[in-house]
Amino acid sequence: MREQAKIDGITESVIFRETAKLHGLTTDCTDFELFAQALAEEHVKRATELRERGHALPGAAAVLDALDADSVQQTVVSGNVRPVAEIKLQVFGLDQHILWELGAYGEDHDTRAALVRLSLQGAEATAAQTVLIGDTPADVQGAHANGVRVIAVASGRSDKAALRDAGAEVVLPDLRETALLVKLVRGMSGS
Repeated sequence: MREQAKIDGITESVIFRETAKLHGLTTDCTDFELFAQALAEEHVKRATELRERGHALPGAAAVLDALDADSVQQTVVSGNVRPVAEIKLQVFGLDQHILWELGAYGEDHDTRAALVRLSLQGAEATAAQTVLIGDTPADVQGAHANGVRVIAVASGRSDKAALRDAGAEVVLPDLRETALLVKLVRGMSGS
């Protein structure tokens, strides 16, 4: 395909559908399932390349370890399909403390707000008990649509101003200050 739909903060199913439309194609759920399977297979094949070209955000592993040591349940809400989310975190050694079954993924719904809601339901958690750590305005909006507070990290294409404008309660430049992150999560979740 020569063109791809906008991808920042959008779920994999929407990217697939909108990219197909750009090329005059009509798709259905079966097409997306086949695409998602092929996408996961390609990520497995290219795990070494992903590791060489990408990197974990500095401090991410330490934060995950510290939150786990503090008995905080951790999961993933991602626009990626679950196998791709698993591969991406595994490649960078960030998958050890993740409760995958409590998460929500790009194949579960089209919108971030619905993914946050599904994860809350799966975890049997209230919004008041939950803090979302994200890096896009879509993460902030999806969390806020469910009453969840947000720690936004200006790690990707979204800068501090965009994350503040989206309404994140806290905006950080990175995840290097582990003790601060744990304190923020605990304070924002009422623990």
